[in-house]
Amino acid sequence: MQEEPTITAAEIARLAGVGRAAVSNWRKRHTDFPAPVGGTPASPEFDMAEIERWLHRQGKVPELSAVDKLWRHIVAAGDNPAATLASVAAILVAHQRNEWPTARRIDPNVRHLLPEIDKLADESGARTAFDELWRRFSEPSPGRPRATPDDLADLMVALAEVAGGAVLDPAAGSGGTLRAAARAGCTSAYGQELDEPLARLATLWLNLCGMPGEVMTGDSLRADAFAERSFDAVVCHPPFGVTNWGQEELGYDPRWAYGAPPRTEPELAWVQHALAHLRPGGRAVLLMPPSAASRRAGRRIRAELLRRGALRAVVALPGGAAAPHAVPLHLWLLQRPVPDTPAPARTLLIDATAGNQQDSYARVVALTCNLTTTPDAVVDEPGFARAVPVIDLLDEEVDLTPARRQPAGGEQTGERLVRTRERLAAVVTELPSLMPRMATTSEGGTATPTVSVAELARTGALQLIGPIRAAGADDDASGVGDGPAVLSVQDVLQGHAASGRDASRLGQEIRLAPGDVVVPMIARQLTARVVNGDGPLLGRNLYLLRPNPAALDPWFLAGQLRTSGNEKQASSLAGALRFDIRRAQIRRLPLAEQRAHGAAFRRLVAFESALREAAALGAELVQLTADGLAGGVIQPDDPTVR
Repeated sequence: MQEEPTITAAEIARLAGVGRAAVSNWRKRHTDFPAPVGGTPASPEFDMAEIERWLHRQGKVPELSAVDKLWRHIVAAGDNPAATLASVAAILVAHQRNEWPTARRIDPNVRHLLPEIDKLADESGARTAFDELWRRFSEPSPGRPRATPDDLADLMVALAEVAGGAVLDPAAGSGGTLRAAARAGCTSAYGQELDEPLARLATLWLNLCGMPGEVMTGDSLRADAFAERSFDAVVCHPPFGVTNWGQEELGYDPRWAYGAPPRTEPELAWVQHALAHLRPGGRAVLLMPPSAASRRAGRRIRAELLRRGALRAVVALPGGAAAPHAVPLHLWLLQRPVPDTPAPARTLLIDATAGNQQDSYARVVALTCNLTTTPDAVVDEPGFARAVPVIDLLDEEVDLTPARRQPAGGEQTGERLVRTRERLAAVVTELPSLMPRMATTSEGGTATPTVSVAELARTGALQLIGPIRAAGADDDASGVGDGPAVLSVQDVLQGHAASGRDASRLGQEIRLAPGDVVVPMIARQLTARVVNGDGPLLGRNLYLLRPNPAALDPWFLAGQLRTSGNEKQASSLAGALRFDIRRAQIRRLPLAEQRAHGAAFRRLVAFESALREAAALGAELVQLTADGLAGGVIQPDDPTVR
C-alpha cells in the first residue's frame, strides 16, 4: 500500500511562506504540532495531510483549492513531477472515456490520489483539470524543464501558418508548441521528445483534447521516428549548444541537403531536420540562439540556405522572450523550396528587440504573411525590418543578424537625439516636485493589527478574482489579434498601458474598472498596480483584487501589497517566482487613514514612474549620442574639443 505523502521542515516553511526557524519555533511552542513520521532527527519528515490541517487550524495558510491541493500532492508523490503528472493524466484520460483503469495499470505513486483525481475530474471535467495541473507544472521552478512561453509559441505557429495542416515538433518537451498549434487550428499534431515522461505527458494532452497525433520518445537527430513522413509545418524550440548531437555517426545523413553541420553547429542540424520533414512549400519556424546567425563554422550552410531560397526570414526577438535566456533570441522562418520555382531574391531581416513585445509580434506576423505570394517584395522600415537582397548577404561572413543589416538612418538619429534630450530635461526638472515628503514616527513605529487578503475576501472587503486560465485548444485563438485591449503581466511590471489584443485566448473575459488592483502571479518582484481607467480586459496570470470602496482604499491596498514583507509572505516556493496573494497581510486602519496612506502611495508610484522614464531616456540619449558621434551625424558642441 502506498504511504501517505510526507513533507520536510523546509517544505513546511515554503508552504507557509516563512523561514525554517519559524517552523522550529512552532515545533517547540505548540504541543499539538504533528510528530515526525519518518526521516532522521536532523531531517525529520511529517505527514503532509496532518501538517496542512494544523496550518489551517492555526491560520498560517489559506484553504487551498482542490487543484492546488492535488498539485502539491503530485509534487510530493515522486522525484519526477513530469512522470507523476503523466500518470495522473492517464487516469484523467480513462475517466474521460469512462474506462477506469485497473489497479495494476495505475502508477503506485498516485494510487492514493485516486479519490482527489476522481473528484476534480467530476467537478471540472478531465481536460480542464489537466490544463490547470499542466499550467502549474509549466510555471518556473528549480529543476523543472522550462516550457516555451505561450506568447512566443503562438507567434511561432502563426509564422508557420499551421491552420488546417499537420504539424511536427521534433523537440516537443511537454507539448507547449503543439498546444499552440492546436489553438491555431492545426488538424493533427506530432512530435518527438528525448525525455519519456514529457513525451507521454504531451501525448496524453493530445488524447484529452481529441487532437489526432502522438509524441514519440527518442532522439530526433539520431533516431528519427518520422523519417518517412512529411508535414505541412514544423515548429521547434531545439536544445541549444549540445555539441554531442551525433555528428560523427550522422556525417552522411540524407537530411544534410544544405551541407553537413559541423559538431559546433547543432542548431543547423535541427534546421535541416525540419526542412527534411516539410512538404514542398511548407514552412518551419525554429527558435535559435543569436550566435547561429553569425558563427563562422556555419557560414557555408547559411549561404546555401539563402541561395536555394530555404531561409525566408530571421527575426530578432526582445530580450527575455524565452526564459532563461536574457539575450535576444532569433526566430528562423524556413520554407522548403518548390521544385522548378526560382529562389527568392530577398531575405527578410527583422529587428524586434526594442519596443512593446505584443506590438512587435503583431508587426512581425503582418510583415511575413505575404512571403509566399510576394517573395521579393521590398520591405524597408528603418530600425525594424528590411528585405535584404540575397546577393548582399552572401559576403565573407554571411552574417544574418538583423541589427547589423539595418541602414544607419543618420538624419533620423539626429532628430531622435534632440527629442530624447528635450524629454529627459523635462522629466528631470519635474523630479524634485515628485520626491516623497514623509514625517518619521517614533522608533519602531506602532504595532498595528493586520489581516490577510484571504480574510478580506471572505468578509466582503474585497473581491478576489483569478488568475484566469488560458483558453483551450478548441477555441479559435492565436497569439496576435486586433480585439479589445488585454492587460498583460509585462504591462503591469513595466507600468505600460494594456498592450494585448487577443481576448480569444482567455478562458473568460473580465473587464477592469477604475480602482481595481492587479497583481502578477509570476514575477521577479511582487508588484501591485491600480487601474485608472475603464476598458482593458484582465490578462492571464494576473490576480484581480476589487476593493469594496466602503471598506478599502485601492491605493492603500496596492501600497500594502507591494512591501518586502508581503513578498516573502506570499511567495509559494523559495527561489521560485510564483505568488499566492491570498497570504499577503494588510494593516487594519480606518478608511480616512487608509486614504491618507493611499495618497502617499500614489505619489510614490508617480515618483517611481518618473525615475523609470528618466533612466530609460538617459540610456537612449547615451546610445544615440554615441551612434551619432561615431557615424558623423552630429558634432561635439564643446569649443575645447575642436
